[in-house]
Amino acid sequence: MAEPSKVIHVRNVGHEISENDLLQLFQPFGVITKLVMLRAKNQALLQMQDVPSAMAALQYYTNVQPSIRGRNVYVQFSSHQELTTMDQNTQGRGDEPNRILLVTIHHMLYPITVEVLHQVFTTHGFVEKIVTFQKSAGFQALIQYQLRQSAVVARTSLQGRNIYDGCCQLDIQFSNLDELQVNYNNERSRDFTNPNLPSEQKGRSSQSGYGDAGVPFPQMANAAAIAAAFGGSLPPGISGTNERCTILVSNLNSDRIDEDKLFNMFSLYGNIIRIKLLRNKPDHALVQMADGFQAELAVHFLKGAILFGKRLEVNFSKHQNITQGADTHEYINSNLNRFNRNAAKNYRYCCSPTKMIHLSTLPQDVTEEEIVSHLEEHGTIVNTKLFEMNGKKQALVMFETEEQATEALVCKHASSLGGSIIRISFSQLQSIRENSQ
Repeated sequence: MAEPSKVIHVRNVGHEISENDLLQLFQPFGVITKLVMLRAKNQALLQMQDVPSAMAALQYYTNVQPSIRGRNVYVQFSSHQELTTMDQNTQGRGDEPNRILLVTIHHMLYPITVEVLHQVFTTHGFVEKIVTFQKSAGFQALIQYQLRQSAVVARTSLQGRNIYDGCCQLDIQFSNLDELQVNYNNERSRDFTNPNLPSEQKGRSSQSGYGDAGVPFPQMANAAAIAAAFGGSLPPGISGTNERCTILVSNLNSDRIDEDKLFNMFSLYGNIIRIKLLRNKPDHALVQMADGFQAELAVHFLKGAILFGKRLEVNFSKHQNITQGADTHEYINSNLNRFNRNAAKNYRYCCSPTKMIHLSTLPQDVTEEEIVSHLEEHGTIVNTKLFEMNGKKQALVMFETEEQATEALVCKHASSLGGSIIRISFSQLQSIRENSQ
């Protein structure tokens, strides 16, 4: 097997598979910077923004057979560490500079309006017209600049970027159209050179050939975000329709558990509102999550987990929420909740407890010895790896058992190491390699 690379090699790419199909397959795992279709070989090369994104994708598709339009495709790391611009230009379509851009929005968790697009694209030049529409490829827009150079700069600057943190990724090509025809100024189309156009009330757009602009903006709920994060479909056992937010946890080790330790464990799967230990049943607790999808993830991944020598029972509670009181701990405003930002990214890393934990927000001068010293009371450490990603120190620590790794996470997440409050999550990596970062 090739060494980890941010370039992924995809085989068995039939003629019916489009560039957009491949983008949708890999976009949930991170930003895609380049894509080269090798049509003659039924193959493709796809470059992620970084190695961890590519590793996350390949790890997921090791367990789940990727399929596009009924055809199984096969993925592996490429021997290339980088795709050159010349390689990328072999795509052919969409590389002839034009003042009109065709923009596709991937992983669209929030509605995108003409105003939002104008705000994003006007920073690179005067935008004359915008038309939005819905097609099989997803939500798309045509954006016409006054100058071709402005369109070139916008495409270079914005390709692969997200409009919102963690979602709404821009995929930009040059259009082959010469001029956009806009008949109405409304939420779907706008001519910024002619503010006196009428507003269309209902019905189909007159933009022949652009697509159906009358389709409502997709209102993707959390379930769709979770589905996208897991490669397009919810994990087995996740319905995506649960509305119960409160979880009953039982068979706890009442001598060692407390609310903060439960928070550290359950916050891996969503934001925590409040937690209550049941005084009349010391081995029971209630955990209220922010919504039903997050609660379902927690129940799914933590049922049967072992903590402090006890196998946990994790089920939905009959209570809709936990009543505030002196015996409840409030976490709704905690800055330690993990899903306040990068929610889609955090969904992607949801998994059952593993032997491997990932440490981040480490002090820049930390050593592997200091990390081991901080964690070794919780079990036998088999291997460690300290590395740097985007200028920030991170580490992988592998324990002998899942129970030991779980205890380390529960006890040491949000603890202080060298003056920094560290963050710990489970890693889905099976082993530590020299270039596992």
